[in-house]
Parts: sequence; C-alpha cells; structure tokens
Amino acid sequence: MKRRNFVKKASLTTMAGIIGADIVFGSKMPVNYQPLALQETDPFTLFNLDKEMVVLNDKPWNIEAKAHLLDEKVTSNKNMFIRNNGIPPENIDISKWTLTIDGESVQQKKTYTLSELKSKFKQYTYQLTIECGGNGRSEFNPPAKGNQWTVGAVSCASWTGVRLKDILDDVGIKDSAVYIGYHAADSHISRDPNKEPISRGVPMSKALQDETLVAFKMNGKDIPAAHGYPLRLVCGGWPASTSGKWLNGISVRNKEHDGAKMKAPAYRVPKNPVVPGEKVKDEDMKIIESMPVKSLITYPKSGAMIDLGKKLNIRGHAWAGELEVIKMEFSIDFGATWHNCTVEKPVNRLAWQHFNAAITFPEKGYYEVWARATDANNVAQPMLVPGWNPKGYLNNACHRIAVKVK
Repeated sequence: MKRRNFVKKASLTTMAGIIGADIVFGSKMPVNYQPLALQETDPFTLFNLDKEMVVLNDKPWNIEAKAHLLDEKVTSNKNMFIRNNGIPPENIDISKWTLTIDGESVQQKKTYTLSELKSKFKQYTYQLTIECGGNGRSEFNPPAKGNQWTVGAVSCASWTGVRLKDILDDVGIKDSAVYIGYHAADSHISRDPNKEPISRGVPMSKALQDETLVAFKMNGKDIPAAHGYPLRLVCGGWPASTSGKWLNGISVRNKEHDGAKMKAPAYRVPKNPVVPGEKVKDEDMKIIESMPVKSLITYPKSGAMIDLGKKLNIRGHAWAGELEVIKMEFSIDFGATWHNCTVEKPVNRLAWQHFNAAITFPEKGYYEVWARATDANNVAQPMLVPGWNPKGYLNNACHRIAVKVK
C-alpha cells in the first residue's frame, strides 16, 4: 500500500528512474495511472509460497520464512527463503541452455548442454544446508545495512545434479587453479548489460568436495524459477551467495575470484573484533567461508501456552557449516542451566540435523526456551548476538521462543 501511494505521487522522472528507462509518451498517461512495470506483484502466487512468508524486498526479491514454517525435515519450495541480487532470466529455453567452463586455469574451454550434463556424468542427490550470510542481521545494534533477516533465511532441501569436480576433471584443470567463480543469466537490477549482479566463488578445496553440485533438481523436481531453474551451483554449509542460481558459466581462476560482490565489505567480516559501529578497512576484512554453528526451534511457535504439569515437546534443526553438531541443549532459565536434547545424525554431510526434547516447567508463569548447539570442534552458539560487524553477518545467537505456563 505504501508503495502504491508513493507511485501515485511520483513524478514522471521518479517513475522513469525506478523503471530504469524513460517513459515514452509519459505525458499522455492518465492522471494517477500506475505503469505496469510499477504495479505490485503477488510473490506468494508468483513463487508458490506459503502465505506466512515475509517479504523484505521486492527489487530484487528477498523473502524469508518464519521459524515454524521450517519445521519440515526437508525444506519445500513454499517455505524456502528467496535471496536475489538481480533480475531472474525470463523465457528460458532449456534446449539452448549451456554451461561454459573457462578461466586461466583450465586446460581447455568447454561448453556443455543441459542434456549433456545429465547424460555424461553420474548424478548424485544430497540434502544440503544453505543459509544467507546475513541471516539474523535484524538483531545487530547499531543496525547493519541490508535486508533485515530475522531467522528464516535458511533451508535444507534435497538437491540432485552432477559433481562439479567431475565436470572439472573432464575439462582438465591446471596446477595453478586456486579458485572458481560462477556466472549466471540474471540481469543487474539497473538492467545494465555490462554489469553482473553477483559473481562469487569458492576455493578449489570447496569446489572439489563430493557434495558441491551443479544441480538441476530440487526435491526430485525441476528447480523452481526463484531458486535457479534450470541449473544452479550448490555449495552446502557456506553462505548462500556461493551457490549461484541460473548458472551458465564457471571460471577456474589462478587467483581469488574477483567477480561482483567478491570485494570487501561484501560477504566479509573483520579479521579481529571491532567496536560496534566502527569503520573497518577493506584489508582488515576476511571472506566468509564455512558458516558457524546454529540452531532453530521450529515447534512450537513462540508464544505457546501450556498447562502446568504437562510437558512441552520442542523440536528443530541444528547445523554447523562444514562440521557436524555433536550436542544440542535447551535452557528455560535464561541460560543459567542447560539440559540435553536428542540430536540426530545428518542424513549426509552438510545436511542439518534434527533435535527434540520434552520440557517440564516448575510453576506457572512466563518462560523462554533457548536452544544451543555445539559443533565438532566444541564451539557452542553464543547466548546473545556475537561480535558486531559492518554488514551484519553470521549472527548465530541462540534461538529463543516465549512460553506461558498456566
């Protein structure tokens, strides 16, 4: 509604700026007419989303789930967060879709059709955790710029595709290879054809892992348009920005990839702790790689009510980037004491793990249930928001829900 009212009051110049082009014959538009390019789109219908998903931005689309929507063990399309940097491609013809492998460190430049990728290489399926580096940004103080994600920019769908390492082996890579960078078919939000909206990558050690996939299916079906149809890179356990959507190119580099959003401060955090609000020099920032240990209570919803004497059954998921979660705990006294949850092993490496516990409350009143995961290096989640950083990345503070016992 706010957007609609703004558009009605906007001048032709302002509207042209939003659209990214002059409005030819704009002077002939009826009073209060809203150009189609500025009319609001219903993302819930457009992307087949649950109506409780939360839209943070529409240019480009950024949409997150509420904690309880992530209760399913395998994240479905309707509950999967959307993080776009540009404008998704339209009118895709999969018969003409190709993936080109090039760069300083390939033996030869090679291009594969989608059908060749599917027939030439063995296919694998893994359930992989993908989390936006800015998940939890809304809790940082002073506020960090960017979409104000709460807890719902995380997913763990089942991905099917071919291993990137098998493709690179077929192409042939030189000893000089240190990094890969992806390229995609989405357009820059400015519609400048000379700009890539995002072109990030990972070191060769990550690119060559068994679970790093060039994927063409999600949960057994074609990847939905919002998540990269018809082809995407999936680098589980690392920030979602490394899992490029609408994939049509991979460059094998002899240096750290220098594509769009690879330079500081994008997807980087300070090498050392800084005072909240302090400016950090580019050279004092480091690239985010494996995501930190984290967990999420997905049942019940915050605000649950229960009768005294009854047990409250909680459940959720925990993950730790490249590592496994070895311990899961809950607290009902604001972290003074902790009690063990049951935590399952991951279905495969880089998949989130499910936990559950039955909680008994000592008396009537208000409580908070806090969840804390510990990874294989014995690093536990902080109880409150961790070290501040300029972009509001890597908030892995304990998730909390409110409970009233009556």
